[in-house]
Amino acid sequence: MEITLPYQFEPRKYQIPLLRFLDNGGKRALCVWHRRAGKDIVLWNYVIKRAFQEKGLYFYFLPEYTQARKILWDGINNSGFKFLDYCPDVLCKSKNSVEMKVELTNGSIIQLIGTDRYDAIRGTNPRGCVFSEYAFQNPMAWEVVKPILRVNDGWAVFNSTPNGKNHFYDLWEMAKDNEEWFCEKLTIKDTLVLSEDDMASERKEGMTEEMIQQEYYCSFDIGALGAYYSVQIQALGDRVCAIPIEKARNVDLYLDLGKNDSTTIGFVQVVGKEYRIVDYYENTGEDIEHYAKILQDKGYKYGTMYLPHDAFAKRLESKKTIAEQFESYGFKIKRVLDMSINSGIQLVRKIFPQLWFDKENCKQLLRALENYHHEWDSVKKVFKDNPLHDWSSHSADMIRYMAIGLSKDSPSSISEYKQAAQEYIQERKPYNPFNQEESDVNIKSYAEQAETYMNS
Repeated sequence: MEITLPYQFEPRKYQIPLLRFLDNGGKRALCVWHRRAGKDIVLWNYVIKRAFQEKGLYFYFLPEYTQARKILWDGINNSGFKFLDYCPDVLCKSKNSVEMKVELTNGSIIQLIGTDRYDAIRGTNPRGCVFSEYAFQNPMAWEVVKPILRVNDGWAVFNSTPNGKNHFYDLWEMAKDNEEWFCEKLTIKDTLVLSEDDMASERKEGMTEEMIQQEYYCSFDIGALGAYYSVQIQALGDRVCAIPIEKARNVDLYLDLGKNDSTTIGFVQVVGKEYRIVDYYENTGEDIEHYAKILQDKGYKYGTMYLPHDAFAKRLESKKTIAEQFESYGFKIKRVLDMSINSGIQLVRKIFPQLWFDKENCKQLLRALENYHHEWDSVKKVFKDNPLHDWSSHSADMIRYMAIGLSKDSPSSISEYKQAAQEYIQERKPYNPFNQEESDVNIKSYAEQAETYMNS
């Protein structure tokens, strides 16, 4: 049986210049194409074709693992044709649904990856990659892949609608005047896939003008929709700069802890009324020993390490809490008061005028804060009150813990600790104001911290 690739697919006229560039040996491409322009269907077919032309490993990245499964692995086009069927069974050795991996008869492998799990690609050797909806991805995935493709002369394509002036915008600004890159912006006025009448219908159905301009007219001028800190980020100005370390001053540490996802660490020097974030570190899947070594190797003069409440809980896999493990490496530990996410966000906004960021060390942190946004309710077409949990969440949580730790006026949390203290100290009755199942040891720890506040 003779199979022609692409299989059961005909590219649209405006997609052909991109394909021609890649077929002629182009290595880097960036497509700012509007919603419904067929970004994934054309690039998925291109990956399949290239995988048959050249044996190797090929990654197709989307912002999250669940999106990769929903959009491509389980996806169906407008005609009812499955995306996986563009790679016909006769040309496939196997299709692994758990890992979302296709092995072809020529030995090539195509795998779908969510950049929320980008750390899994370390040590691999891809020949080609697609970064789909890159404006919403963790940019660290490209930082991991870039040197690999540089060495093996591999290729990469980025597609997305804008999401404010974030890392995708930076890539656009670099690529649009770079002769080595294919770089193109296509709005509905260019493709004619959708009309102004369609936009009028979108408005009637509740889509905001900001989202229409971003999604269909590819405007970078609209900030990340639903972003918590967009106004504060735009006002930073000269407070993003090279910050020299004042060696006589302590560097305090603020951590958000992750086990199967990111652990983030902020390095902060307080100078007068300025909160200087002089350094930032993020990694995934490492143990406490790893982070302790990183901190020791940096050689800063450390003051206090601030940890969230879950660092003080006993864990089945260790006899010591995370706090106790860090203490064993000589760090002075303090618990961050527990507080609702929204209250913590308000504290971040309050201290933002006092925040300074090191220009080089805090690039990833700033990108995360720019991206941190409300979750979107696609049914009601409104933003929810809670933040979306994605690649930016852990950096934003770390900043939130920092704001709480620096705050001198969090009466609701102090009140909760005082209540815990009264219950434990006076009545010896275990009381948990945080609605968590915790041992008497942890409740006592809450009470001991409450006593500190009561006596201060």
